[in-house]
Amino acid sequence: MNKVGAPITHAVRYLRNHKIQFEPYFYNYEEHGGTKVAARELNVPEHQVIKTILFYTDKAEPLFVLMHGDMEVSTKNLARTIGVKSVLPADTRNAEKLTGYQFGGMSPFGTRTKIAVYVEATILQQEIIYINGGKRGFLVAIQPRSLETLDPVNVHIGIDGYSD
Repeated sequence: MNKVGAPITHAVRYLRNHKIQFEPYFYNYEEHGGTKVAARELNVPEHQVIKTILFYTDKAEPLFVLMHGDMEVSTKNLARTIGVKSVLPADTRNAEKLTGYQFGGMSPFGTRTKIAVYVEATILQQEIIYINGGKRGFLVAIQPRSLETLDPVNVHIGIDGYSD
């Protein structure tokens, strides 16, 4: 784990503009390593490392889901919860164009376009979470209540037993 000053990403600008306290953390990013690698590198439980996943509804509406690193999103439950027929993960090109972030470095903070945010409710019970700071290999540690600036909708759509 390498804890140093934060790079100036759109997410960091957002956090500073909203006076959200955060601690920057760098780690050695591995392609397709995901939250397992981040948790290992930071020596924290994977449950506290939060994934930012971009989905599209069947009506082509984008939405973020914030999920524990060691859990999966039940797309069936997500669709049912938000009242649409289906949701699918965004492809790399569309996700990068819409958010302004590279895949693997996507943050819900400071996106190019305002995107609805759905947060697994149990994330809010954590003392601290580690979420992407807008760059591959860069996480910020924040208090979960800081997510309130995104006006998230609390949902219960997580599935235990994450596997690669």
